[in-house]
Amino acid sequence: MFIANCIEILTRYGSSLLIGVRTSLLVALTGTAFGLVLGLIVGGFRAVKLDFTAGAGARFWKKLFDVIANIYITVFRGTPMMVQAVFIYYALLNVIHWDTLTAAIVVISINTGAYMAEIIRSGIQAVDPGQTEASRSLGMSNAQTMMTVVLPQAIRNAFPAIGNELIVNIKDSSVLMIISITELMFQAKSIAGSTYHFTETYFLEAMIYLLMTSVASVVLNVIEKRMNRSKASLSLPMSDTDPSNAPLIKRVK
Repeated sequence: MFIANCIEILTRYGSSLLIGVRTSLLVALTGTAFGLVLGLIVGGFRAVKLDFTAGAGARFWKKLFDVIANIYITVFRGTPMMVQAVFIYYALLNVIHWDTLTAAIVVISINTGAYMAEIIRSGIQAVDPGQTEASRSLGMSNAQTMMTVVLPQAIRNAFPAIGNELIVNIKDSSVLMIISITELMFQAKSIAGSTYHFTETYFLEAMIYLLMTSVASVVLNVIEKRMNRSKASLSLPMSDTDPSNAPLIKRVK
């Protein structure tokens, strides 16, 4: 009976479940991408250390940014995404009149950005300080050093944690049904309410989530292995006439 009900649900409501899967993946992938960009900005600026040449104005703005970033990270890491979704959606609904899909992507992006900021910051701190010193000795500015030397290595160092955030977002997108977005959890709840086969419906939903996260894990593992194989390309090529004749910058194992 259990298997028969599962087959019946898939037959009758398979298209609705697929719509839910598509929406869940769209929100999770888009939110993770935007969250990574936000995390790179916040985490990168938080990790920047001002040297003795920095003026009073630069130190003031750096301090102000750190305070705002700390508040942002503390709030969005310390409160549930469901609460954030309800608050942000209804707080801005009468201001910008947005739809639930846009609101869901914004919420998951901001939430992910808070976690990504800490991931990127720890990845930057894991890069050997000698890399920065070597870059500056070659005449690179702080911005050039961060963009071309530090951040590429930091992203590689933090890639497992970044990939884990994607998997978490695929699962956590289910809480966004609270603002009536038609993702997988919303569709499953609607199907269960129509058929009264709650056990079978939520079992199928769980299996679909497991399938999505498993596929994501395999893809992320393949990407990580390729990144590790290409890590040697991070070394700066040195001229044969260079007196040091040795790579100044290399990825820390």
